[in-house]
Amino acid sequence: MRLATFAEGKRARVGAIEGERIVPVADDMLELISAGQPALERAKASARDGSGSLGLDTVKLLAPIPAPRRNVFCVGWNYSEHFAEGTRARGEGAPRDVPEHPAFFSKNPATIVGPEANVLHPGPASVELDWEVELALVIGTAGRDIAEEGALHHVFGYTCVNDVSVRDFQQRRHGTQWFKGKNFDTHCPLGPWIVTADEIQDPQRLALCSRVNGVTKQDSNTRHMVFTVARIIAELSIGMTLLPGDVIATGTPEGVGFARTPPEFMNVGDVVEVEVEGIGVLRNTIVRA
Repeated sequence: MRLATFAEGKRARVGAIEGERIVPVADDMLELISAGQPALERAKASARDGSGSLGLDTVKLLAPIPAPRRNVFCVGWNYSEHFAEGTRARGEGAPRDVPEHPAFFSKNPATIVGPEANVLHPGPASVELDWEVELALVIGTAGRDIAEEGALHHVFGYTCVNDVSVRDFQQRRHGTQWFKGKNFDTHCPLGPWIVTADEIQDPQRLALCSRVNGVTKQDSNTRHMVFTVARIIAELSIGMTLLPGDVIATGTPEGVGFARTPPEFMNVGDVVEVEVEGIGVLRNTIVRA
């Protein structure tokens, strides 16, 4: 089932996507996720009934997990080819070996926007605005010290994320810590909806790509992840409770802008799309801040 948060007038609700229509099934995404399987079954029944359905073109889709309600955790360096291209671009002194454990960082609530929302260009502070397609998972069942072999049972569903990055702030300022360059306002488009875990048989067999103005920039598959979805959940949950509705972005493949020859970055007016197989397309436009 595809579940979206949508605005109907001034009210935000949860709906199931059925073709070109959306069927209201709940009042709040986090409440639905936290209520567990019985609530999900009720939502599925409501979707089958179809009562009160609306045309998708008559509503506005929002980020499926509303900000600032939950954590957004991210993984860096999770595709070996992306790590290698970054090493080449950073030059002498850059790390040469993929880490033995996932590299984690987070995005703050003000970064989150939904499908078709505007993404703010960081000019004049920077012109190095980059794209990153990623598969994101949404935690359904809380847990701490989660075993890798049972980790996927904690997943409610999957969505798309564009881990928009301001590269000079990420790589050359603030002691080379990633946080600031990953946390400009609007720089975490999320959506267009959540596909429940029962619809994704294997999260390690999904094609994913990014496009800027219709030109493909990244084209890969989650089978190339260094750390699997299950491993990421297990590592992140060591000593730390993951909550229903927490989002985990699982890293981006090769093809990012800063590592190209010459480097490429997004400009005002560009339309960027990220797509994950079995989920959908997340589209946003770059605008002047």
